[in-house]
Amino acid sequence: MTRLIIDTDPGVDDAFAIALAARSADVDLLAVTTVFGNVGLESTTRNALRVLALCGREDVPVAVGAARPLVHPQASEGKAAHGEDGLSGQADSLPVRMRGVEPLPAVALMAKVLRESPEPVTLVPIGPLTNVALLLATHPELKPKIDRLVIMGGGLTGGNTTAAAEFNLWSDPEAAHRVLVEESLPTVLVPIDLTYRCRVEADWLAKLAVSGPVGTGLEGLTATYRAHYSALMGFDGLVIHDAVAVAEAISPGILSTERFPVQVETAFGPSRGALVADKRLRTQNDLHNARAIDVATDTDVDGLRAFILDRLS
Repeated sequence: MTRLIIDTDPGVDDAFAIALAARSADVDLLAVTTVFGNVGLESTTRNALRVLALCGREDVPVAVGAARPLVHPQASEGKAAHGEDGLSGQADSLPVRMRGVEPLPAVALMAKVLRESPEPVTLVPIGPLTNVALLLATHPELKPKIDRLVIMGGGLTGGNTTAAAEFNLWSDPEAAHRVLVEESLPTVLVPIDLTYRCRVEADWLAKLAVSGPVGTGLEGLTATYRAHYSALMGFDGLVIHDAVAVAEAISPGILSTERFPVQVETAFGPSRGALVADKRLRTQNDLHNARAIDVATDTDVDGLRAFILDRLS
């Protein structure tokens, strides 16, 4: 049984990712915590609650986290891709969960879950890394209780929010630097270079839509997100970035990784929030204060799509 905490900013692809964990019989989903990102914190929290309700998971505690980055305000949110409510304008079509948010804030709930867990827990941040940076800074004694971090974020060859930066790292570069560079926990980073290759198209979504109530509900959230990718990339489908990371958290090794020293650009300028990975074939690197982490670079794409569809169905 894989023990997971998901930290998230739903978001259409986050909804798929939460459902993937919630619908997997071999996953003990211990908590979901919310953070600002694709939309504001109030909306990301509502969306997390409603996706869990869709999945029939009243048992999973949900806690509210950071409403803004650690240091500098975020310039904008991801509404262009995900719609004003984060779920293509369809958040209210999902069932309302009877259980609301926990009285503890996100960092406190994560600390409590880790402290009480008899076994190490995999922490899966699929939004800006603000909550996780705060957790590691304020509860360093709990690091041995974290089995590994599986993080969706960054781009090895460029970004999607700017030419250099991917959205999650760009949203809070200081937090990303703290988690990816200053810490020493086992880490798998799942960048957009791979998640774009794992995109799903119309036939996959059609199968999901007829698979049952959860699949129908998820497919119904995709219209704005789908239109975004149609305009951006010229295909009828979408990129389920965060579900790719959750698949790796559930099934370690479903993604192939390579180990690179990495740095996150925190200076202001056109490269703010960029992931800088040293891929040169030599034993030393000159990235100042870089840390080597495992970066997902490949997978059996058809196998991964089948894995996710099977679990969501």
